[in-house]
Order: sequence, then structure tokens, then C-alpha cells
Amino acid sequence: MTRVWQWNRPVTVREVLEDLQQERSIAYTTVMTVLDNLHQKGWVRREVEGRAYRYTAVSTRAAYSAALMNEAWAQSDNPAAALIAFFGMMSQEQREALNDAIRIVQRDVPEAPPVAPATPPAAAAAPAPAESAQVTEGGGTAEAGREAPGDQADEARGGSGR
Repeated sequence: MTRVWQWNRPVTVREVLEDLQQERSIAYTTVMTVLDNLHQKGWVRREVEGRAYRYTAVSTRAAYSAALMNEAWAQSDNPAAALIAFFGMMSQEQREALNDAIRIVQRDVPEAPPVAPATPPAAAAAPAPAESAQVTEGGGTAEAGREAPGDQADEARGGSGR
């Protein structure tokens, strides 16, 4: 796939073979099998040209990388914590690239009119807590210094609260 993405044009088995043979010994049938497998999996499309096929990438390497990241993130039981950990692993250059990407996305997204949050009247009347919110293992947020609703209900029933 690397060669197909790098060249960004339809390629033949022979072209890929000759390029790979500059680095190592590899058989024509091996390259042909790999490209056929990529075609069967939907990664490349192919068109007949004479007695050979020309293979073209279905998507870009960037789109493939984005799909991998999205799949990994979607499988997390705590997406916010996964993102925080991922951002913590980034180099300064990667963080700058991320900031550039966010600016591009924000510039390209049309601004929607502000929408008032749909809060129940009782919640709207409660004063906002001074403590900061923390991401919990379940993916939600919990405010520092406050008990979870389940703890309050347990105490109301005469339980220990823990």
C-alpha cells in the first residue's frame, strides 16, 4: 500500500516489484498476491490494461490513518480519557499539527446560531459549583468535592453512603 499511496497513480505489479527489488529479493507472485488481497479487501481498485491490472488506492493514507484513530477511539470505554492520554503522548510538532487541523476544521464549519441549553427548571435554579469537573472512568464527569447522586440516595435510605 505504501508504494500505491506514494506514487498516487495507477500501478502495475511489475512496477511495485521492481521498486521493492531495490531493497530486497521478492517474487512477482508475492507482490501479485498482496495486491490481489488488497483488491479483495477493498483497499485498491483495479482496471485491466492489456494483460495486466493497474491498481489504484481507494482512499488516501491520511483517510486510512484517520479511520484507524476513529476506530480505536470508538472502542474506548472512556473516550475523553483516551484523548487526554493520546494528546499526552504527542510531540510538540504533533500538537502544532493538531492545532492547525482544529483551526482548519473550525474555519470550514459554518457557525450555527447559539442554542440555549435544555436544562430542567430545578437544575437551572441551582447555583453553579465552584469546583472543577473531572473525567470519570465511566466517561462522564464528576465534580470534585461532591458526592455522586447514588451516594445521596443511599444516605437518604439510611445507608453509609459508600
